[in-house]
Amino acid sequence: MSELTRAVQALRRVALRYPEAVEDFPWGDRTIKVRGKIFLFLGQDKETLNLTVKLPESADAALGLPFTSPTRYRLGRSGWVSARFPKNSEIPLDMFRDWIDESYRAVAPSSLVRTLTR
Repeated sequence: MSELTRAVQALRRVALRYPEAVEDFPWGDRTIKVRGKIFLFLGQDKETLNLTVKLPESADAALGLPFTSPTRYRLGRSGWVSARFPKNSEIPLDMFRDWIDESYRAVAPSSLVRTLTR
């Protein structure tokens, strides 16, 4: 199993631990949703890991990183950030876990967010 595949699987497991999180593949892309709303786009090809999350609090800081960009299709205006990591680079899993948490909290109903511990 490649390093990219291991990273994708680790992040997938993190996201699916959230209350009512489910995996779906609209348009052929892996997404993780809560009550029908996407909070994570997660994928890879042979050369890169791709992650897209909603970051209402930390988007500006995230966009200062060299591997990020505002998400296309006007989602970037709403705080969605995309990150691309080439193979053989160090993938900041801890930071991505924090981003997944922020994205879930931004998208999930408040009744589910209240069940989480910080």
